[in-house]
Amino acid sequence: MAKKKKKATKKVAPKKKVVKKVKAKKKTKTRRTSGLTQMTYTLSDDLQAVCGGKKMTRPQVVKQLWAYIKSHKCQDVKNKRLINPDKKLEAVIGKKPVDMLKLAGHLSKHLSK
Repeated sequence: MAKKKKKATKKVAPKKKVVKKVKAKKKTKTRRTSGLTQMTYTLSDDLQAVCGGKKMTRPQVVKQLWAYIKSHKCQDVKNKRLINPDKKLEAVIGKKPVDMLKLAGHLSKHLSK
């Protein structure tokens, strides 16, 4: 009969427990609003016809203006950056097509404190 050889067993160290470090939540600062978002302006008569209000903040005016532009399809079909004014909008931004980034400059003429 053949003798069986004993296999050498390796001693395995016990596994260490992995402890996950929990990061403390960062304290979020309260967001301060700038004066531009809180300040209400009196709109000119031409701008009131487009926006529909007498006193608004600047972000509200821009939002209403863009709603008007999209609902009356005043954006150029090929170049969406251009705004082609209709009769009401012509009184605010002029007769020529205006780039959307220059729109804020035209608005400032129609806002008063």
